[in-house]
Parts: sequence; C-alpha cells; structure tokens
Amino acid sequence: MKKIITLAVLLFSFVSVAQIKVLETVPVEKLGKVNNNYIQKIGDEYTVYYTSIVSDDEDSSSLRKFSFKNVNNDYASLYSIIMNGFNATPLYDIKLELPNNYIWLHYTGNTLPEKSTVQFMVSSKDASSGSSNVSEPFVKDQINKLFQK
Repeated sequence: MKKIITLAVLLFSFVSVAQIKVLETVPVEKLGKVNNNYIQKIGDEYTVYYTSIVSDDEDSSSLRKFSFKNVNNDYASLYSIIMNGFNATPLYDIKLELPNNYIWLHYTGNTLPEKSTVQFMVSSKDASSGSSNVSEPFVKDQINKLFQK
C-alpha cells in the first residue's frame, strides 16, 4: 500500500511541475496599409484597423477595429462589395453584419467615380457598449491599396 501511495504522489508531483506549455504560434501578417489604417491577418481571421474621426467615446481620433473570419472567402467578398458600391448609381449605403459588429459602407461623391469616397460606419452589436465609430473617407485607389489589390 505504501508503494502505491508513494507512486501516486510521485506521479502527481511530476504532473504538477509541468506548468509551462509550448503553444503553436500563428504568424501575424500585415496586409495593405493606407495612412494609419491597415488590415492584419492572423490565421484565418482578418482585422481591419481604421482611424475613427467620429465616435461616441471621448477619444474620437483613435485607432478602432473590426474582425471577421475568412469563411467562404469573406475577405474577397468584402473587397468586392466595397468596390461594387463605388460603381452604384446613385451611391448608396450598404449594411453588413459581422459576428460582433454592424458596418455601414457610407458612400459620398459626385458624378466622377474617381472623387467618390467610402467610410466605414461601425457599431457594436453589444448593447452594453453601444459604441459607434466612423472611419476617415477612402477613395477607390486607397481601398485597392488597403486590400492589396
């Protein structure tokens, strides 16, 4: 019986000593960048960081973000949706639903497509935070650069 108890104590002490684990790291890849705005990819998750020019928070000119997983090629779909909005006549807002946010693509501009802009208007789905932010305006070339197209 003493041998079994000694063996059990020895086994438990060995297991409890192993507190450090080596975790697999996923590389962080920065995609396109425009001014302080950029897209970052970690595994299959994309995060869009943007400078907020209008915010419900006191610090309105800070870097904000929204994220989504690349399920069913959503990264390319988001790019296509944004670019197709530039060609719409008249320009109209497009509402998107992400896992944690609602995003409106707000288009402004005149009859010249080169002068049209899009802004991300992001609001949280979480009712307790209830924050909403608006990005700086992007022209078509800046969206191409941001998405590395």
